[in-house]
Amino acid sequence: MRVVNTAEMKEMEKTALEEYGLEESLIIENIGIRGANRLHEQFLSKKSFGEIVLLIGKGNNGADGLAIGRHLREFGYRVRAFMLFDESESSKEVGRQAKMAFGMGVKINAVRSAGQIEAYFQENQGEYFVVDAIFGTGIRLPLSNFIHDVIKTTNRHASLCVALDIPTGITGDAGMSKGVAVRADFTLAVGVPKVGYYSANGARHSGEVIILSAGFPKHMIRKGSKNLIGLEFMSKVLGKRNKFAHKNSFGHTLVLGGSPGQVGAVVLAANGALKVGSGLVTVATWEDSYGELNMKLNPEIMSRVIPKDESKWGFLSGYLDNFDTLVVGPGLGQRKESKTLLRKVLMDFMGPVVLDADAIHCLSDEEGKRLLKGRKQPVIITPHLGEFAAFTQKTVSAVEAAPVDSLREIVDEVNSYVILKGPGTYIGFPTGEIFINYMPNAGMATGGSGDVLAGMIGGLLAQAVTKNQFFNPNYMSNEWDASVTLGVFVHSLAGFHAAERTGVRAMTAWSIINHIQYAFSDIGRSKQEIRPKG
Repeated sequence: MRVVNTAEMKEMEKTALEEYGLEESLIIENIGIRGANRLHEQFLSKKSFGEIVLLIGKGNNGADGLAIGRHLREFGYRVRAFMLFDESESSKEVGRQAKMAFGMGVKINAVRSAGQIEAYFQENQGEYFVVDAIFGTGIRLPLSNFIHDVIKTTNRHASLCVALDIPTGITGDAGMSKGVAVRADFTLAVGVPKVGYYSANGARHSGEVIILSAGFPKHMIRKGSKNLIGLEFMSKVLGKRNKFAHKNSFGHTLVLGGSPGQVGAVVLAANGALKVGSGLVTVATWEDSYGELNMKLNPEIMSRVIPKDESKWGFLSGYLDNFDTLVVGPGLGQRKESKTLLRKVLMDFMGPVVLDADAIHCLSDEEGKRLLKGRKQPVIITPHLGEFAAFTQKTVSAVEAAPVDSLREIVDEVNSYVILKGPGTYIGFPTGEIFINYMPNAGMATGGSGDVLAGMIGGLLAQAVTKNQFFNPNYMSNEWDASVTLGVFVHSLAGFHAAERTGVRAMTAWSIINHIQYAFSDIGRSKQEIRPKG
């Protein structure tokens, strides 16, 4: 599904009006009906909250909230709307919706201090269901002291809080906040999800995102330059595995890394490649860590030693021809010979390369970036936020403030796929497209999870090279896009299953590997469910 920033959302609304006659009032009514139905079905029919509290702003976000409240009255719920702005400040739609809501029995209260809301919560003991309809994605920070205090009061007292379009205090373009923001358990996205849900404080405050149809034509919301991936989408992308193939049909992945005390990283990456279906996997490591590697390596995976003496590297050029894809970096180390080896294999190897951890650091200078840009075969770089900031020579806060722009800048500079890992993971394609994977999971914050991801992407790319990683061209432009996106999604979904079965505290990187099978099972089941009859 398409993900938009504030400017793109305004353009969608303008196009919908000019080309399809979809007026603002009709969109508000659609949100009112569908939002009320969703709140009734998912929350209010299952638990009693007493009065439903609406926090109403002065723009269309407030009008949407009043429309939802009016339709909730039709279900028989008691609804109270706190109008936070004077009628003279509010839009025409807010005034119109307030009049209709009042006529339908919604209690309307003008509020000019947070103390009035505090007094309401104190006097009416119980659990409170709060709908935040103060400001939408067009918010301008900082907030006024009044709204700041209203948010703090809401965060203290709301038993369950649903934000309309975006939590008040969070920007739609970057998920940033200043001082305070509504802590929503759920966010009802109007029409399409917004970029701000998936980064910085937006990821911490938006809760679970629920998409509400606003009536936009399907082609306007199906796909754009930024898209959200999910189970149904990936089920359409992935094809069947050939039951008559043999191991060589599914590619040979080489994982290059490991150093004394850090061979675990390369072992995890190799197992990630194996578990996603790479037919063969080999690990190559330094001679001073080769013994340690073979003590930890499982028997399905082959191994090779790399001399530290550069004069003995002549075998590499021909040796690399045996592999379909290369994963470099997990545990590699940042010593001088690591940088030299990395540059050599990038020049000699003619297939797709995944770069993780130490490999990213080793190529962060201008020479390294020129080398990446000049490669004819795909390069996939997998930094977390800190590594990304160092690689791009930006501060972490600057990246958080503009994740999409920062990603596109570096993708253009190195002409590579770049995966910015986090609670919301951004995948930048060389074509300029960005895909977002949003499956936050505290259990993934464990050593080695990034190594597993690098190996998984490498294993999927190996199958793409041998043309056995099938994909649907109606949803992905090529096998590289499909493999990279699938790797990120399966990694997250396996982590979700691991968290359910082991708990987030007990999760390790091995837990992710051990649950890859369940992720593929989910995709297979979903594929059956969406298959047309006949």
